[in-house]
Amino acid sequence: MSGSQTVTSSVTVPHEGHGVSLARHAFADELAAIGVAPDEREDAMLVLSELVSNAVKHAAPLPGGAVRVRWAIRADVLHIEITDGGSTTRPNAVVAAVSALGGRGLDIVRSVCRQWGVTEADDSVTVWADVPRSPRGN
Repeated sequence: MSGSQTVTSSVTVPHEGHGVSLARHAFADELAAIGVAPDEREDAMLVLSELVSNAVKHAAPLPGGAVRVRWAIRADVLHIEITDGGSTTRPNAVVAAVSALGGRGLDIVRSVCRQWGVTEADDSVTVWADVPRSPRGN
């Protein structure tokens, strides 16, 4: 990938547990096909998996029972967006207790990403994250 070239793709997956796997495989296949380094793929796939999993566990689906997953592959960052039907609470990263069985997803996202945030619309919520890429001339 050269200079400022951006590759943008999206998939719509079921608002169910196997939707995480479907999104992860589509994302991984594209990252590998474009030649994104394995360590960068691993970080980005972890972030995508955590965000889609959170959408399935904590939010309503979009109309049709789906979650929309979109990504942009840029020279300096892998930008990921997960859009769902929203929830009664806003996504928030917290530090989970050592003994907690869950609750680490957004804390992981926060630690891996350059930045992340939430964009709310009338009928949907998008959680986005930017996974930095190394400057080795991707």
